[in-house]
Amino acid sequence: MGGLFLLLILFPLAAVVVISLGVSRGRPYRKVVVGFWLSVLAVLFISIIFRIVSAKKELEKEDFYGEYVIDRNYFPGKQADWQYEKFKLEIKENDSLYFYVLEGGSVVKTFRGTITTVRPYNSDRLKIQMEAPTHHVLARNPTIYRTAWSFYLVFYSPRFQNVYFRKGRWKPLGGT
Repeated sequence: MGGLFLLLILFPLAAVVVISLGVSRGRPYRKVVVGFWLSVLAVLFISIIFRIVSAKKELEKEDFYGEYVIDRNYFPGKQADWQYEKFKLEIKENDSLYFYVLEGGSVVKTFRGTITTVRPYNSDRLKIQMEAPTHHVLARNPTIYRTAWSFYLVFYSPRFQNVYFRKGRWKPLGGT
């Protein structure tokens, strides 16, 4: 879109301004031309800054390391609260993955696996290999959704549909 703007609007407008400047040598006209170019440069500068600030985070393998909890913001309610109280996930620096099933805040079952990453485009994608038997939430690789500053993992479960995980430390919902 930026190239089309330059080709169809900015270059022809710049040609008209330069030709008009050659025809009219008046001082007020020069102020208009300078103002025009300063405005164009300001718009270009703002658009470059906006593109940098709003670009999606490019992930590397190290970004995946950490603790993950159920993100209850997408579909808040009883189901999300129940999942939050039941599951958490941890990926360690030695590329091991631990999926914890919780009961009353205590781990009652642990599913283990390993991770690798692939880079089909400009950001790493997470691939998991779980030891058998595994939990149905981890039966498939997650889809990764990136924002400008963070990312979240979405696992597909045949029982729960999409299960959303975001980096964070698990705390009991009661606030203690």
